[in-house]
Parts: sequence; structure tokens; C-alpha cells
Amino acid sequence: MINIKSIILAILFLYFISVIVVYFYQRKLLYYPLSPPTFTKDISGDGLIHKFETISFDTSDNLNLKGWYHFKSLEKKTILFFHGNASNLDNRIYKLNLLGNLDVNFLIIAWRGYSGNPGKPSEEGLYQDSLGALKWLNRKGISNEKIILYGESLGTAVATEIGQNKKFAGIILESPFTSMIEMGKKFYPIFPVKLLLKDKYETKNKIKNIKFPILIMHGKKDKLVPFNMGNELYNLANEPKFKYFTEKDGHMMEFDVGLKDEINNFLESLE
Repeated sequence: MINIKSIILAILFLYFISVIVVYFYQRKLLYYPLSPPTFTKDISGDGLIHKFETISFDTSDNLNLKGWYHFKSLEKKTILFFHGNASNLDNRIYKLNLLGNLDVNFLIIAWRGYSGNPGKPSEEGLYQDSLGALKWLNRKGISNEKIILYGESLGTAVATEIGQNKKFAGIILESPFTSMIEMGKKFYPIFPVKLLLKDKYETKNKIKNIKFPILIMHGKKDKLVPFNMGNELYNLANEPKFKYFTEKDGHMMEFDVGLKDEINNFLESLE
């Protein structure tokens, strides 16, 4: 005879164990650093067509991190690029090739724990990484007013965090999400995500604090971050705001002529 009470208790026990596992391993589920690239003085990554130098910068918690820097002139604006939660800098070479054709300087940093950098990623840690890169640019004579923040996926939350209540030249958000809480509810609906989540990345609550031009780009076929999240953030954003919403793109948008022209038009609007 089936003991219903025992079955219920077993289910509750398994659920409780699952909650504990998710809580303690949640950052393993959120951050996906892959094998590191080789940082060298003269970068020769597969397919990289522009000249980038490897730079190092320090964070407020004493980590020394690396990134790739493409410099043209102090007179030009500088894109500070924050990548998403997966892979490494090598996986962004196709983006660097396109952005390197624009009339700007360019710095892409690798997060702590990514691309061979020391440390373990966390929300607060990534904020410290971004501020360390920003200070490095400032010391090179590039003021915030000459910097365009660029966030890709998870990086959009970081760009929004450091951009709020400050004055930058502009901000570009590629495939942004409203908050990690809402993303967690999408993928783990059976768990009390709001209570369990350590890294909340609440862009939705911060985007109204951006008081300079913003471009939001999102593909309607994005199966990871729902398109409606990007659309919601666009509706919440202050003017001047611009959007590039495509029918064909998924989460990692196609860096084609259309996207390049959209970014270039946005840069020209900042002059």
C-alpha cells in the first residue's frame, strides 16, 4: 500500500536538498568562464584584424586584471566594453573587428576569473572590475565624458550600474535583461529565486538614473533573454534614447552592416 505521507515527505526532502544545492552552487550556474586566451604584448588571435595591446589594471580589492586596448587618439571617444557571462575575450574577436573600424578608441576587459584573470566572479566583483578599468582610462587622460559604456548581456547590468547618476558620453546595451531575479524566475520557476539569489543585477531599477544618450539593441529571436526585457528597458529609459530591434537576431546579435551602421549613427549623434 502506498504511503502518501512518506511520498510527500520524500518530495519535500528532495526539494529542500535542491534548494541548498542551487543556493551554494548558483554562481557556477551564472558564470561560465572558459579556457583562457594567451595575453601577449602583440596580440595575434585568430582573425583579429586590428592592433590591440594587452593592458593591466588594478581593482579596489587588489586584483590585477587584463584586457585589450585599441588606441587611436585622445581626441576620439573611447568604448569601454563589458562582456557577458560566458566564454572569454577570444570569443569576441568578431565584435572587435567591427568596432575597431569605427572612429573610436576601444577597451575590452576580461572579468575576474575569465580569460586567465585571477579571482572569482560575483556582482560586486564585476562592479569593482569595471571601476578599475574606468580609472585606468582616466589615468590615461580619457575623461568619463569621452567614454561610451558598452554592455553585452550580463555586461549590460554592469554598464548600467556604473553609468547611473554619472556623466558619460553614451551607453550601449546589447541584449539586456531587466534583473537577474526575473531571469532566475524564468529558468528556475520552482525555487524562491528572490530569496536565494546572491547576484541580483537589478538593471530595471537603475536605468532611469542614466541621464545621457542610450542605445538599446535586442533581437526578437533571443531565446536566452526575452526580447520583451530589452523593450521594457527601452520604455523605462530617459531621452535621448535609441533602439535597434531586429526580427532575425538571437541573443548574440549578428555584427553585420546594419548593426555597425546603427552604432555608428549613435556615435555621430554624440558629437
